[in-house]
Parts: sequence; structure tokens; C-alpha cells
Amino acid sequence: MAKIRHDDARKIPEIPFVAPVGTPAGVEVLSLADLRRRVPTRQLALPQRPDFHHLLTLTEGTLRHTVDFADLALDPGSWLWVRPGQVQQWGDLTHAEGTLILFQQDFLDPATVTATATGRDSLRTALHRPLPEDAAALGMAADHLTAEFHALGQLPLEIHTAALRHLLSVLVLRLTHLTVPAGTPAPEPNPTYLSFRDAVETDFTRTRRVEDYAGALGYSARTLSRATLAASGLGAKEFIDRRVVLEAKRLLAHTDQTAARIADHLGFPSATHFSKYFCRRTGQTPIGFRDTVRGHAAR
Repeated sequence: MAKIRHDDARKIPEIPFVAPVGTPAGVEVLSLADLRRRVPTRQLALPQRPDFHHLLTLTEGTLRHTVDFADLALDPGSWLWVRPGQVQQWGDLTHAEGTLILFQQDFLDPATVTATATGRDSLRTALHRPLPEDAAALGMAADHLTAEFHALGQLPLEIHTAALRHLLSVLVLRLTHLTVPAGTPAPEPNPTYLSFRDAVETDFTRTRRVEDYAGALGYSARTLSRATLAASGLGAKEFIDRRVVLEAKRLLAHTDQTAARIADHLGFPSATHFSKYFCRRTGQTPIGFRDTVRGHAAR
């Protein structure tokens, strides 16, 4: 895990994955006590946008964790999954103990990535509360992964890495398919939706038109809307708009960029167009939203 830098108020700090020396590239397992020793609490409390996955479960205490403006409460047995690109802020870790698993997406095998819809998904629910009968299996999977990670040197490195990949796959497969996310669970995503989701994540600053995505992916706009509604509960246009608004909120809350600069970054022809779009979808002007969210943070 890389050292967090916060030296540019015009950007949300992006955190690359750095494997600890002597360990397999792409994955790390550490305790919250390890995290407290490594990173000062004041840095963890600041907004950060990692480019790798975080899986966190508690064994003792409670923890507040913010993921894209959602204030989440973790307790023993719950699981937090923060995906690459989501903006997170850690709460007070003083009285929390647990396991943190960090991994890059390409550490998993392609079949697991497909089966778990793993990837950048800014609108995905981050908090999971497993059913009682699933909690033990998830805990066992996490314990096996932790033990293998700390058994470096007992097997040839190639075999050790393969074992970690398989054990991590077991954990994310169970977490995806054998737990109930907080709130209402969505139907299983389908390939059409996943292709659209990934395309929006890549191109939402360039186009907000469903027809453009449909043409690029080889579907009709109606097919995209049906698939997106079934998988996420949102129509295709609403899905795009929520992604644009989320990025606007991130930049307004966590950077000092002007509305005009944010408008340009998000592909609007002017700050006026951006302001009308944002106000229509949130009920606030961009500057009004910034003042509100910063006022709450200062309390």
C-alpha cells in the first residue's frame, strides 16, 4: 500500500498499490493494528481514491467509514468492499480491530472477475452484512488467506502466489454470492450491463448520451436500458447521470477546483450548463453543495 500524499488541493489524492518488499505483487493482508502503525490517523481521515480493492472486516469494536458521501457503520461480522476509484475516508480506528485485504483487480483470475462483477463500480453498495450461516464461511476464508499470506517462504513463490489467488477468489465469490448487501440486493448483473457499466466508467466525461454507448457497444439504446434497469434498478440515462453527478460531488467536496474547471473536466460546454445540470439533479447549485458538505465536515 503506497504512502498517501495530499499535496495538491486541486486533485483527489490517488493511491497506487505498492506490494510490500518480498511479497507477491498484487495482494496484501494486514491487520488494522498494522495499518495504524503504518499510516497516521490524520492522513487516513482525509479523502483518498485508491486504484485497488479494499476488503475490510472487523473482529472487535466499531468503525465509521465514508465511501462517496455514504457514512457507513461497521461492526464485527460486517464486510466493507471499497472498489478502485471510489473515494473513501477512514473513521477513528482507535478501538477497532480486524483484517484488511488489499488487492489489484488483475490479481484475480478472469473467471472470478466475471463471476463477481469485480471492477470499477462507483455506484455499487460498499457495505455487506452476511447472513448468519454465511458469516463462518467468510471468516474461515479470510483466516486461510491471512495465514497463507504470512507463510511466505514455506512454498516456492510461484506456488505461494497461486494459493493466494485461489484463496482470495474463494473469499470474493462467497462475499458476492452468499451474502446480502446492506439494503435491497440487486439481481445478478448480465454481460450487457457489465459492458455498459465499464464503458460509462471510461467515457462519462466525454458523453452522456445513451445512444453513443449503444452504438459503441453494438446494442440498441432500449437493450441497454432494459439490462441496466434489471441489474441496477436504474435506466441507462439515469445511470450515466448519477455517475456524472457523483464525480461532480467528489470534485466539489474534495478539491478546490472552480465550477468552470469541473465543468470542463466533465465535458460540459460551460459552467452555466454544468450548474443547471447539477441543480436539476441535486436541488443545489454546485457552490451550494460545496458549502453544505464542507460545513458539515467542519462540525
